[in-house]
Amino acid sequence: MRNNKPEETEYAAYYGGYVSLVPEGDILTILSEQLNETLSLVQAIPETAGNFRYAPDKWSVKELFGHIIDSERVFAYRALCIARGDQTPLPGFDEKEYIRNASFNDCSLAELIAEFETVRKSTLFLFKHLDENAWQRAGTANENSITVRALAYILAGHERHHCNILRDRYLQSEQFRAVMESVYGQQRNEQYRER
Repeated sequence: MRNNKPEETEYAAYYGGYVSLVPEGDILTILSEQLNETLSLVQAIPETAGNFRYAPDKWSVKELFGHIIDSERVFAYRALCIARGDQTPLPGFDEKEYIRNASFNDCSLAELIAEFETVRKSTLFLFKHLDENAWQRAGTANENSITVRALAYILAGHERHHCNILRDRYLQSEQFRAVMESVYGQQRNEQYRER
């Protein structure tokens, strides 16, 4: 089950974009490799750039990363409940409210990186210990039917989506390049942009 992408009937249509970002293969391997890729990407961002926003109404780098952490916790909790056979309908969550009520900008980027690593490792242990029946179980989250397998792929796709935004909108902006150049110098900045 964990080697095959979920069927479109296993999740709400609006999650299709996330699922499409995940390659075929063992989802545990994908999530593990993604952990290393994301750590490599974010660890190269200097602390001085943690509160950077590519536009005034957009989240800071720290808030974006905090959103990835919050979302992973929510998706993993949904997977846990459904895998254990709990049929209680699970609520949706308003990511904008979560960010408004969090204090990610008061955290260091290093703390958020450590938190993400811990949360992802916990998620990997959760999924690693599921049997085939658990992967197939369906429940209700945000008023939609969803399977445990779909949640694992959505989790991976959601992270990939936001890391793509981080690369394309934050790290490629002129303002971010100026921050990187002031911290690392021009040569290192050019190496970083190639990531």
